[in-house]
Amino acid sequence: MELSMFFDKYKKLVALADRVFEEMKIKYPDCVKCKIECSDCCHALFDVGFAEALYINKKFREKFNGAELENLLEKANRADRMITKLKKGAYKELKEGKDEVIILEKMAEQRVRCPMLNDSDQCDIYEFRPITCRLYGIPTAIAGKGHTCGLSGFVKGNNYPTVNLDAIHKALYDISAQITTHIGSRYSGLPELLVPLSMALITIHDDEYLGIESTEAKNEKIKK
Repeated sequence: MELSMFFDKYKKLVALADRVFEEMKIKYPDCVKCKIECSDCCHALFDVGFAEALYINKKFREKFNGAELENLLEKANRADRMITKLKKGAYKELKEGKDEVIILEKMAEQRVRCPMLNDSDQCDIYEFRPITCRLYGIPTAIAGKGHTCGLSGFVKGNNYPTVNLDAIHKALYDISAQITTHIGSRYSGLPELLVPLSMALITIHDDEYLGIESTEAKNEKIKK
């Protein structure tokens, strides 16, 4: 399955995110506190979309193999079980009529150690980490609501250049939609798929998962 043209589009978004972060680091050196072995962002809950999940999974399985891969997959499994439990709890509260904003704020406060954070508090997939990770530490906004790392020096109430994550998510969605069309998936909802990084790593993106009709099935249809 040739997806390099779509991954190239994704990598352009990655480069943009990295450039924006570096510009903010230069402009506000006393506010951007990110440094080696700082792992605050590595405990935050967030999801990645279909295109990003495909890319990171591919790079992950190219970099690791054998016992090392199995150990990392087991860490990802443990993290995913914890995240699933938290999400089920949030869904239950929503069904019980609790305020969605309060539920989301509560979820944002949850801490789960990323399975790719190693014993030295450094990222094992740093070179192909998600865009969310790359922008953590500078001001961002989703649906008009601002957010930044609690360890940063950015002062609440002050005006700073802010990354519009909605625009980035829209660009990622568009790439996901293009991939879905390109592979001929029968699952039209793939572009809307959002999963934790842990799930993105442990998933086997085979034809069945992607909703791609096998060659055998196509041949059977032709015969009929």
